[in-house]
Amino acid sequence: MDKVLITGGTRGLGLAIARHLVERGYGVIIVGRSLSDEAAQWLQCEDKASFEPFDLTDIDQIHDFAQTISRRHGRLYGLVNNAALGLDGVLATMHESDIGQVLRVNIEAPILLTKYLLRPMLINQRGRVINITSIIGSTGFKGLSVYGASKAALHGFTRSLAREVGKAGITVNSVAPGYMETSMTQALQGDKLASIKRRSPLGKLADVDDVAQMVGFLMGPEAAMITGTEITVDGGSTA
Repeated sequence: MDKVLITGGTRGLGLAIARHLVERGYGVIIVGRSLSDEAAQWLQCEDKASFEPFDLTDIDQIHDFAQTISRRHGRLYGLVNNAALGLDGVLATMHESDIGQVLRVNIEAPILLTKYLLRPMLINQRGRVINITSIIGSTGFKGLSVYGASKAALHGFTRSLAREVGKAGITVNSVAPGYMETSMTQALQGDKLASIKRRSPLGKLADVDDVAQMVGFLMGPEAAMITGTEITVDGGSTA
């Protein structure tokens, strides 16, 4: 059974991806600082999934964490870099420590984790790396300049890494969600939410399952010839 590690896998989009991949027959390792109640309940009745605690702000421990994963779970087939910080703030007033934290979690951590978990894939001559980016990396959004920069950088990483590892049978892609029906958008009510929905030709927001299904497709054999690209799942709002 091929195994896939998902960062930020204990809630929201990450948990939806984990559930979908298990349905497709993969073994799943979800990573987060702590278990959410929802993830804990799911794990109790799911023998193809497990939880590994780790705080991605602890950059210096990523190498040891990757080695622990390999010892416990063997060589991974896939990695989904989903965990991210989206601290809201105008750049001129944003604290330097917050800027550093966003860049550390959203760029440095996935690059380092990929570096170490890629090595077993190179030995196996097969694998999948999927980076969860965002439409904000290309469209921009007021108050999310650092977040947008981090997501644009992550896709740049995707494109170049795909060229490095393609001959080893490893694909590297990005999935860029738009606004989704999650806890992050529950605060967007009234005119603001209606305006976002109007941008979509479909007249509604995508949900986490829509994005999870795209990740599942890219993880599978059907996507063997897709690499170095970013696929947007936003109901057409950026069309």
